[in-house]
Amino acid sequence: MNQVVSQLEPKALWHHFSELNAVPRPSKKEERVIQFMLQFGASLGLPTLQDEVGNVIIKKPATVGMENRQTIVMQSHLDMVHQKNADTQFDFNTQGIDMFVDGDWVKAKGTTLGADNGIGVATIMALLAAKDIPHPAIEALFTIDEETGMTGALGLKGGLLSGKILLNLDTEDDHELTIGCAGGIDVSGAVSYAESPVAENSVGLQIKISGLTGGHSGMDIILGRANANKLMNRLLLKLSQVHCVQIESIDGGGLRNAIPRESIATLAATPSEIQKIDDTIQSYLEIYKQEYRLTDLQLQVSVEKVVCPNLVLDHHFQTKLLQVIQVIPNGIFRMTPGIDGLVQTSNNVARVLVKNGNVNIQCLTRSSLDSEKFELASVIQSAFELLGAGTELKGSYPGWTPMPDAEIVTLMSGIYEEVFASKPLVNACHAGLECGILGTHYPGMQMISFGPNIRGAHSPDEKVQISSVQKFWKYLLKTLEQIPHQ
Repeated sequence: MNQVVSQLEPKALWHHFSELNAVPRPSKKEERVIQFMLQFGASLGLPTLQDEVGNVIIKKPATVGMENRQTIVMQSHLDMVHQKNADTQFDFNTQGIDMFVDGDWVKAKGTTLGADNGIGVATIMALLAAKDIPHPAIEALFTIDEETGMTGALGLKGGLLSGKILLNLDTEDDHELTIGCAGGIDVSGAVSYAESPVAENSVGLQIKISGLTGGHSGMDIILGRANANKLMNRLLLKLSQVHCVQIESIDGGGLRNAIPRESIATLAATPSEIQKIDDTIQSYLEIYKQEYRLTDLQLQVSVEKVVCPNLVLDHHFQTKLLQVIQVIPNGIFRMTPGIDGLVQTSNNVARVLVKNGNVNIQCLTRSSLDSEKFELASVIQSAFELLGAGTELKGSYPGWTPMPDAEIVTLMSGIYEEVFASKPLVNACHAGLECGILGTHYPGMQMISFGPNIRGAHSPDEKVQISSVQKFWKYLLKTLEQIPHQ
């Protein structure tokens, strides 16, 4: 446990965040954090259960005098995105997050911080453990695998919860109340190819694109940040058109919901072409720096000689592969008509892996309209088919339809204005929240999402603002005091 972080105010919240961050909790590998939460609930003597997919539910009765208030469901997810800088030595499967305080922010050393959604989890833990905070009956729902498929929310059964109001603590701006979100679907293409011998007297080169800002592929897609997979493909396509290059492998991106920050390609070329190739790479570095001068200040493209590969892509397949990746949409596909600044549909080319005779390309397509989500998925599938690749569509989850007139929205808007002397921004977001899925299991449940300021989520630049956590905590306690009567 990080002693410096655990002593921040409010101490109860930061203490639990520090304890939580000592537990490795990658998506789809939540066994340790599930046991951690089960032990936590048992230590408090509260009814605690694990459902059949791994979600943990802990129930706490109302404090004295609050018994006649409506039961509330408080929900956050247990898993976190695991991303690190290339030069950071860190094993997410065995190590806890190495945190530090930098002014008004808590950060991690070279890795994601886990404030998404660890701050929400820690907040609920602090309320469950508290003995001096007035609150109605609480049903704490800790879901699994939110970041890589939302299988926890999808697998939740009806009938486990009785609350009619759900507070989701998984947004990243403390002046916003989120009442709607986009749905999503994973679109993956895979194909095998025959490798060819490298041309005689070739030399090996490795191109690396790095230093990109990256970020959340939903919340940050509107910022126009560079995608390493698309930049690498654009460069390789140019090199293949004007120089004699043979690609051995491409390895770019990682997690489906993170904008790719790095890509590495290994190729072979004739010695006489090396200087020309380097000149083309340098010219593209300048083009990229100009295009992304406001969003990706640390962008770098480097090239170095390596051991020459023995096998490379067939020339015809190489050309077709680069052309297909080139036409796959990336970034904003359509904005929401009538709502300024809200992305309606987007795609993130999250992962490109070409190696040892196999191609795998992974995208995460998001939209607040199911019809447009599947239409864009169809566009990507058509591109895959031009390559002869098979397409897998999986993990589809619905969007969350806004209910701006819901009682909890009116209540929390009024509380915010009363406490902070300004109006909150009530909006929908392009990220995928679990509320849309949970609403299918519990129809009619009023839902709202809010949280403190978190920046750089899904990247090693992730940080959470200390003063904003204090604001968020104060706001939450005021809300609990005013939950309506049954």
